[in-house]
Amino acid sequence: MTNRKHRHQPKPIPIGPKDFGLAKTGVRRFDLRDPYYTALSLPVPGFAAVILGCWLAINVVFALLYVLSPGDIANARPGSFSDAFFFSIETLATVGYGVMAPATLYGHIVSAAEIVTGMAFTAIVTGLLFVRFSRPRAKILYADDAVVCTHNGRHALMLRLANGRATMMSDADAQVFVLLAEHSAEGIFMRRIHTLRLQQSHLPLFAMPWLLIHVIDESSPLHGHDAATLSESGARLFLTIEARDHALSAAVQDMKDYPAEHIRFGMRFADAVMRDEQGRATADLSRIGLLMPDGEGGEGA
Repeated sequence: MTNRKHRHQPKPIPIGPKDFGLAKTGVRRFDLRDPYYTALSLPVPGFAAVILGCWLAINVVFALLYVLSPGDIANARPGSFSDAFFFSIETLATVGYGVMAPATLYGHIVSAAEIVTGMAFTAIVTGLLFVRFSRPRAKILYADDAVVCTHNGRHALMLRLANGRATMMSDADAQVFVLLAEHSAEGIFMRRIHTLRLQQSHLPLFAMPWLLIHVIDESSPLHGHDAATLSESGARLFLTIEARDHALSAAVQDMKDYPAEHIRFGMRFADAVMRDEQGRATADLSRIGLLMPDGEGGEGA
């Protein structure tokens, strides 16, 4: 019998949160052919580690080049890697303290190459840092749970969010989707994303907490579902928002997802906006996710 060699199956790469249940193969998590995207998509600790690793690698390579030719660095101990390494750091940074200096033609050629490398490395890192930290980011606060409660005599799905900045946003647009596992008439399993129609999906001014309401009627993809069936179908809600932040003079986007266990039936949001005797409204954002049983008041539309 001939043994067949099985091709190595690549490890699936998760998509989104760990409990999302979706993954991809045939794609690289970090594609070295696209270093710009890789550098921007790395988390901050990973980005810092890569930059530090590249900096150390450059200095080690040039230090070895200096060590290969003893006497090419004035006032350095012959064959001393530490002297060559610290001279490389000074040269890469174009500091030049004057204690050690190139003493031969070989030393001048290597140090000149290192200076050019250091200038390019500094420019690249500066550009990446600027892009990473200059991208406009939204500061949106979300309730930890979505709720299904009674609204105007009908069941409705509600989600609450708020602008977490002191400045006001405008032209805010929100969309809510639900991912459901389904079977076709032929018995084929599939996961489909359905758009949930909202009573108000646009706010001209986004200043106070925003309550998104989807009425669960016969046309709703959530019609006939309860907590148990949503959990069995692996349901997950997605909330996307886009708004204009005038302090940043740019549009900002954000997204929040809710797994089935964070869709609470029979609960509603408690009031998060208080009014004083003069009628002035004050939003308490620490209550953004506060819940109470349905039928005991709470926030309406």
